[in-house]
Order: sequence, then structure tokens, then C-alpha cells
Amino acid sequence: MADRAERTDGDPEVRPAGRRRPTWWADAMAYDDEKDQVVPIGQGPENRRQALVKLMWIAIWMGYMGAPVSDLLGGDHTVPATVGGGVGLLAFVAVYLMLVFRHTGRALSRVTILGALGTICGLAAVLTLTMGDDWLVLSVYVSVAFGAVLPLRLSGWAIPLNTAFMVGIGMLVRGSHGLVSALVIPSLLGGFAMSAVGQMVRTTRALRAARATVAQLAANEERLRLARDLHDLLGHSLSLITLKSELAGRMLPDKPEQAARQVADIERVSRQALVDVREAVSGFRRPTLEAEVAGARTALAAGGIAADLSRAGSHHPDLPSDQEGALAWALREAVTNVVRHSGARRCVVTLDELGDELRLTVTDDGRGATGPHGNGLTGLAERLQLADGRLETGPGERGGFTLRALVPLSRGARVELPSRAAP
Repeated sequence: MADRAERTDGDPEVRPAGRRRPTWWADAMAYDDEKDQVVPIGQGPENRRQALVKLMWIAIWMGYMGAPVSDLLGGDHTVPATVGGGVGLLAFVAVYLMLVFRHTGRALSRVTILGALGTICGLAAVLTLTMGDDWLVLSVYVSVAFGAVLPLRLSGWAIPLNTAFMVGIGMLVRGSHGLVSALVIPSLLGGFAMSAVGQMVRTTRALRAARATVAQLAANEERLRLARDLHDLLGHSLSLITLKSELAGRMLPDKPEQAARQVADIERVSRQALVDVREAVSGFRRPTLEAEVAGARTALAAGGIAADLSRAGSHHPDLPSDQEGALAWALREAVTNVVRHSGARRCVVTLDELGDELRLTVTDDGRGATGPHGNGLTGLAERLQLADGRLETGPGERGGFTLRALVPLSRGARVELPSRAAP
């Protein structure tokens, strides 16, 4: 077992599990399973289950096909008419499903769309005229297909024209006047409803593409910013280091004192360059107290250690970002060591004000430290010192180990935090 004082700078071994970015469906239904989720609008199905779910939602509306099917099974037509009607109905349903199922997920070509729409229009007219008024419902599905696949400006006049066409055909079929009046509203309503859904599909696709573009542009801009900062920071320093190195080389061995001064300047410039680089990338590395408190809870639970974080508030308006980052690193380091080295059964984390300072205290009931600080605590003390803070460590009042990290507050608005730390 590693010595308790040998503490590392790494992340806790257990981190909160990442989650997918929720889709619109997950937002609405609180359902976020990667394999079983319903297909998000504007996207095609990615697996067989998604395809079946989408097909099921479309098939629900096929229940209105009961009238033509009942007419076929009623025995009122000759055998050739029944066979022809059945084949025509199957062809109509197949083309309709291709339009609604495929086009809402992956757009079809213009020629394919126009050909398919012409096919179902012709089948609806022929089957209604030859088989009877029960087949007028096919024209409602034609309106729905218009709304699903045509642009908004085209579907706006195509749906009323199809409804008028249905009324005209109904006038030619004996005994269908009452059914025609009953189907006018469903034809218009279903068509325009699907037109609205189609517009939502197109908008969703555009928003998804815009979101991806914005994310890519933001990443590119951040890379360019970092490149500019590093160039500005390191260009001058590295040039100066190169120049002074050449001077020191020419001064040796005749002028060792002057060469030593050049080497000292090189050391000073390189140290300053290192500080500048750390400041430039600190925005990429700086953790937050909120994230580290969540990570500490997960890490301690995974290590079988009872965690008391009830007094570990994660927000303070007077806490500058540099000081918050230093405290977050301290919490990460302390919890990592509790999990890896302490053998503790309980860990208490508190955050409280102490005068003009904010104090983080991590106490466990483990073995305690038996030697000097390791690299982890040494680096943590240096990090806190850069943030004008300090590190205090020692045994707890009841054994174990206690780590205290203190950083100054910049006084503005005040917030009340627990005033008493853990023992």
C-alpha cells in the first residue's frame, strides 16, 4: 500500500458518467436511451427498432383503410374486380408509405416525389370510380402525402385542389354525397397538419445544421485564439532565449562572468514564458467547485466511503475564478487521496468563510499521514500560493487526516455559508 503522504495530482478515478445531449423527444418525454429512443424528427431511423417504431406511428393512421378493405371482403364485386382492387390498394399503400416514411427521414429526388404523387392520385381516382364510394378515403391520404413531401408554398394550393378533385369524383359516384361532405374536413385538416409537420422537419434539419456549424466555428475560433496567444507569448521569449544562448556561447570560455549573466537571463525569460503559457491555457484547465463537488460525491460512493457534502456549497459571488480553480484542484486532490490511500470509512467536505477567506476542509477517519508531503500536496500548495492562498494539513481531532485550503475573497455582495467547519 502506498504511503498516505504520497499523493497524486491526477483526476479521481471515478468521474460522473457522461450523458448524451438530449434530443427534442427526450426533452418532451424524458426518454433518453441511446438504443431504444424514438427517432428524432428530421432524422432517418438508425436501427431496426427505430424503424419499427416510426412505421408503427404511421401505420396507426392506416386504420381508416378499413372501409376499402371491408368493401373488398364484402363480396359485392366480381373476382377480377376484387383482385384488381386489392392489387391497386396494396400499390397505393406501398407508394404512400414510401413517401411518408422515407421522405420525412431522408429526402427523395424531385422526380421520384412527383412520380409517386401522380401514382397515388391516379390510383385514388380510378379505384373510387370503379370500386365505389368507400374508396373516397384514399383521397384523404393523398392530401396527407401532399402535406408531407411538398414545400409549403406548393402544398398550400395542392391540398385544396386535391380536396376539390375528391369532391368532383364523389359527385360521379352514386350515393356518395354524404360521405364526400364528411371527408372534406379530414382531407384539408390532415393535409395541412402534415404540411406543418413537414415544415417542422425542415426547420429542425436547418437548426441541427446551424448548431453543428456554430460548434465548429466556435472550436476553430478558440483554436485560433490559443494559437495567437501562444505566438504572441512565445515568439518574443523564444527569440530572446535563442539570442542570449548564442551570446553566452560566444562568451565562453573567455568571459565566464558575462556568460553567466546571459544564462541567468535565459532562465528568467524561460520561467516567465512558462508562467505566460500556463495563464494562456488556464481557461482550458480550470475546474469549477460545482463540478468537483459532484465528482467527489461519485468518487467517494464508488470507493465505498460515506460522504458528507451537505456543507460544501459550490457558489460564492465574491470568489474570483482563479481562487475557485485553486479550491477545485484542492478538492480533487484531497478526494483522490482519500479514495486511493486513506482506507477511510467516512469523509466530510465543508466550505465556509473565515474572515476574508474562503476555507475548504476535507476530513477523513483513515490512517492519516506518516511522512512528508508527496508531489501531489507539494504541487497543490504551489498552486494555492499562486492564487494568494495557502494549504494546511495535519491529523484530525479524532484521527485520520485533515486538509484545509484557504483562498482570499474579493468583497462585493455577500452570501451566507456555514460558519463552522468539520472537526
